Amino acid sequence: MSFDALAPHYRWMEFILAGEKLQRCRTAFLDQVSQARNILIVGEGHGRCLVECCRIFQDAQIACVDASESMLFQARRRCAGRGLNANRVEFIQADALKWTPVSSGWDLIITNFFLDCFEAEQLERLISRLAAAAAPAANWLIADFQMAPAGWKRARSRLILWAMYVFFRVMTRLPAERLVAPDGFLERSGFALRQRAETEWGLLHSDWWERAG
Repeated sequence: MSFDALAPHYRWMEFILAGEKLQRCRTAFLDQVSQARNILIVGEGHGRCLVECCRIFQDAQIACVDASESMLFQARRRCAGRGLNANRVEFIQADALKWTPVSSGWDLIITNFFLDCFEAEQLERLISRLAAAAAPAANWLIADFQMAPAGWKRARSRLILWAMYVFFRVMTRLPAERLVAPDGFLERSGFALRQRAETEWGLLHSDWWERAG
Protein backbone atom coordinates (compact mmCIF):
# COMPACT_ATOMS: atom_id res chain seq x y z
CA MET A 1 0.00 0.00 0.00
CA SER A 2 1.46 3.39 -1.02
CA PHE A 3 -0.12 6.83 -1.13
CA ASP A 4 3.00 8.49 -2.60
CA ALA A 5 1.42 9.03 -6.03
CA LEU A 6 -1.66 10.68 -4.52
CA ALA A 7 0.16 12.85 -1.96
CA PRO A 8 0.62 15.98 -4.14
CA HIS A 9 -3.03 15.86 -5.20
CA TYR A 10 -4.77 14.68 -2.05
CA ARG A 11 -5.72 18.11 -0.72
CA TRP A 12 -7.45 19.36 -3.86
CA MET A 13 -9.10 15.99 -4.39
CA GLU A 14 -10.49 16.12 -0.87
CA PHE A 15 -11.71 19.69 -1.32
CA ILE A 16 -13.49 18.94 -4.59
CA LEU A 17 -15.13 15.74 -3.35
CA ALA A 18 -15.91 16.68 0.25
CA GLY A 19 -15.17 20.34 0.91
CA GLU A 20 -14.44 20.72 4.63
CA LYS A 21 -16.54 17.74 5.73
CA LEU A 22 -13.61 15.43 6.40
CA GLN A 23 -11.70 18.11 8.28
CA ARG A 24 -14.67 18.77 10.55
CA CYS A 25 -14.70 15.05 11.31
CA ARG A 26 -10.98 15.05 12.06
CA THR A 27 -11.24 17.90 14.55
CA ALA A 28 -14.64 17.18 16.13
CA PHE A 29 -13.33 16.29 19.60
CA LEU A 30 -9.82 17.77 19.67
CA ASP A 31 -10.79 20.67 21.93
CA GLN A 32 -12.27 18.25 24.46
CA VAL A 33 -9.01 16.34 25.02
CA SER A 34 -6.76 19.40 25.18
CA GLN A 35 -4.91 18.07 28.24
CA ALA A 36 -2.99 15.54 26.13
CA ARG A 37 0.79 15.75 26.39
CA ASN A 38 2.01 12.74 24.40
CA ILE A 39 0.19 12.35 21.10
CA LEU A 40 0.51 9.59 18.52
CA ILE A 41 -1.00 10.26 15.09
CA VAL A 42 -0.96 7.23 12.79
CA GLY A 43 -1.79 7.40 9.09
CA GLU A 44 -1.87 11.20 9.22
CA GLY A 45 -1.55 11.75 5.50
CA HIS A 46 -1.27 15.36 4.36
CA GLY A 47 -1.13 16.95 7.81
CA ARG A 48 -4.39 18.82 8.30
CA CYS A 49 -5.07 17.21 11.67
CA LEU A 50 -1.43 17.63 12.68
CA VAL A 51 -1.70 21.39 12.11
CA GLU A 52 -4.66 21.57 14.48
CA CYS A 53 -2.85 19.43 17.06
CA CYS A 54 0.16 21.75 16.96
CA ARG A 55 -2.17 24.70 17.47
CA ILE A 56 -4.27 23.22 20.29
CA PHE A 57 -1.68 21.11 22.15
CA GLN A 58 1.09 23.68 22.38
CA ASP A 59 3.07 21.84 25.06
CA ALA A 60 2.61 18.32 23.73
CA GLN A 61 5.13 16.00 22.13
CA ILE A 62 3.72 14.56 18.91
CA ALA A 63 4.73 11.52 16.88
CA CYS A 64 3.36 11.49 13.33
CA VAL A 65 3.56 8.10 11.61
CA ASP A 66 2.87 7.47 7.94
CA ALA A 67 4.15 4.93 5.44
CA SER A 68 4.33 7.57 2.69
CA GLU A 69 7.36 9.85 2.65
CA SER A 70 5.47 12.10 0.22
CA MET A 71 2.59 12.46 2.67
CA LEU A 72 5.02 13.28 5.48
CA PHE A 73 6.58 15.93 3.22
CA GLN A 74 3.13 17.45 2.70
CA ALA A 75 2.53 17.41 6.47
CA ARG A 76 5.84 19.13 7.20
CA ARG A 77 5.18 21.74 4.51
CA ARG A 78 1.68 22.37 5.80
CA CYS A 79 2.99 23.03 9.33
CA ALA A 80 5.69 25.35 8.00
CA GLY A 81 3.15 27.18 5.85
CA ARG A 82 1.03 27.88 8.94
CA GLY A 83 4.04 29.23 10.84
CA LEU A 84 3.86 26.41 13.38
CA ASN A 85 6.83 25.10 15.30
CA ALA A 86 7.19 21.48 14.26
CA ASN A 87 10.35 20.88 16.30
CA ARG A 88 8.32 18.95 18.87
CA VAL A 89 6.90 16.72 16.13
CA GLU A 90 8.69 13.49 15.32
CA PHE A 91 7.94 12.44 11.75
CA ILE A 92 8.25 8.69 11.33
CA GLN A 93 8.07 6.94 7.97
CA ALA A 94 6.91 3.42 8.76
CA ASP A 95 4.37 0.78 7.85
CA ALA A 96 1.96 0.87 10.78
CA LEU A 97 1.47 -2.89 10.61
CA LYS A 98 5.20 -3.45 11.14
CA TRP A 99 6.11 -0.45 13.29
CA THR A 100 6.48 -1.00 17.03
CA PRO A 101 6.04 2.13 19.20
CA VAL A 102 9.01 2.68 21.50
CA SER A 103 6.88 4.51 24.06
CA SER A 104 4.05 3.12 26.17
CA GLY A 105 2.73 6.42 27.44
CA TRP A 106 0.69 7.92 24.61
CA ASP A 107 -2.25 9.68 26.24
CA LEU A 108 -3.89 10.50 22.91
CA ILE A 109 -3.96 8.33 19.79
CA ILE A 110 -5.43 9.69 16.56
CA THR A 111 -6.29 7.58 13.51
CA ASN A 112 -8.26 9.56 10.94
CA PHE A 113 -9.49 7.96 7.71
CA PHE A 114 -6.90 5.24 8.18
CA LEU A 115 -8.40 2.22 9.92
CA ASP A 116 -10.65 1.70 6.88
CA CYS A 117 -7.55 0.70 4.88
CA PHE A 118 -7.19 -2.72 6.49
CA GLU A 119 -8.71 -6.17 6.45
CA ALA A 120 -10.14 -7.53 9.69
CA GLU A 121 -7.06 -9.52 10.77
CA GLN A 122 -4.75 -6.60 10.02
CA LEU A 123 -7.03 -4.17 11.81
CA GLU A 124 -7.20 -6.32 14.93
CA ARG A 125 -3.41 -6.61 15.01
CA LEU A 126 -2.91 -2.88 14.44
CA ILE A 127 -5.36 -1.78 17.13
CA SER A 128 -3.91 -4.24 19.63
CA ARG A 129 -0.39 -2.96 18.98
CA LEU A 130 -1.33 0.69 19.30
CA ALA A 131 -3.44 0.04 22.40
CA ALA A 132 -0.46 -1.66 24.05
CA ALA A 133 1.46 1.59 23.66
CA ALA A 134 -1.30 3.75 25.14
CA ALA A 135 -1.31 5.21 28.64
CA PRO A 136 -3.72 3.71 31.22
CA ALA A 137 -6.18 6.62 30.81
CA ALA A 138 -5.60 7.30 27.12
CA ASN A 139 -8.06 8.80 24.66
CA TRP A 140 -8.38 7.59 21.07
CA LEU A 141 -9.92 9.82 18.40
CA ILE A 142 -11.12 8.33 15.13
CA ALA A 143 -12.70 9.92 12.07
CA ASP A 144 -13.79 7.60 9.31
CA PHE A 145 -16.44 6.35 6.94
CA GLN A 146 -19.19 3.95 7.94
CA MET A 147 -22.17 2.16 6.47
CA ALA A 148 -25.42 4.01 7.18
CA PRO A 149 -27.98 1.83 9.00
CA ALA A 150 -30.91 1.55 6.57
CA GLY A 151 -32.94 2.79 3.62
CA TRP A 152 -31.69 5.15 0.95
CA LYS A 153 -28.91 6.34 3.24
CA ARG A 154 -27.49 2.82 3.38
CA ALA A 155 -27.79 2.40 -0.38
CA ARG A 156 -26.00 5.74 -0.88
CA SER A 157 -23.19 4.90 1.52
CA ARG A 158 -22.80 1.44 -0.04
CA LEU A 159 -22.35 2.98 -3.50
CA ILE A 160 -19.88 5.61 -2.27
CA LEU A 161 -17.82 3.09 -0.32
CA TRP A 162 -17.74 0.69 -3.26
CA ALA A 163 -16.42 3.43 -5.55
CA MET A 164 -13.84 4.52 -2.98
CA TYR A 165 -12.47 1.03 -2.45
CA VAL A 166 -12.22 0.39 -6.18
CA PHE A 167 -10.33 3.67 -6.68
CA PHE A 168 -7.92 3.27 -3.78
CA ARG A 169 -7.23 -0.40 -4.50
CA VAL A 170 -6.19 0.59 -8.03
CA MET A 171 -4.21 3.70 -7.04
CA THR A 172 -2.59 2.59 -3.79
CA ARG A 173 -2.81 -1.23 -3.68
CA LEU A 174 -5.07 -0.92 -0.67
CA PRO A 175 -5.33 -4.32 1.09
CA ALA A 176 -8.97 -3.95 2.17
CA GLU A 177 -11.88 -4.66 -0.16
CA ARG A 178 -14.59 -3.51 2.22
CA LEU A 179 -15.09 -1.52 5.38
CA VAL A 180 -14.46 -3.29 8.69
CA ALA A 181 -15.78 -1.58 11.83
CA PRO A 182 -13.04 -1.28 14.49
CA ASP A 183 -15.40 -1.07 17.48
CA GLY A 184 -15.06 -4.65 18.70
CA PHE A 185 -11.27 -4.57 18.48
CA LEU A 186 -11.14 -1.31 20.45
CA GLU A 187 -13.41 -2.71 23.14
CA ARG A 188 -11.27 -5.82 23.47
CA SER A 189 -8.25 -3.56 23.90
CA GLY A 190 -9.88 -1.84 26.87
CA PHE A 191 -11.41 1.21 25.22
CA ALA A 192 -15.01 2.35 25.54
CA LEU A 193 -16.88 4.69 23.22
CA ARG A 194 -17.52 7.97 25.01
CA GLN A 195 -19.07 9.96 22.19
CA ARG A 196 -19.85 9.58 18.50
CA ALA A 197 -20.92 12.26 16.02
CA GLU A 198 -22.39 11.20 12.67
CA THR A 199 -22.68 13.40 9.59
CA GLU A 200 -23.34 13.22 5.86
CA TRP A 201 -26.47 11.06 6.29
CA GLY A 202 -24.59 8.50 8.34
CA LEU A 203 -21.63 8.11 5.97
CA LEU A 204 -19.09 9.87 8.22
CA HIS A 205 -18.47 9.53 11.93
CA SER A 206 -16.17 11.03 14.53
CA ASP A 207 -15.45 8.93 17.63
CA TRP A 208 -14.03 9.66 21.04
CA TRP A 209 -12.91 6.47 22.73
CA GLU A 210 -11.32 6.35 26.17
CA ARG A 211 -9.64 3.83 28.39
CA ALA A 212 -10.46 3.76 32.10
CA GLY A 213 -7.32 4.57 34.10
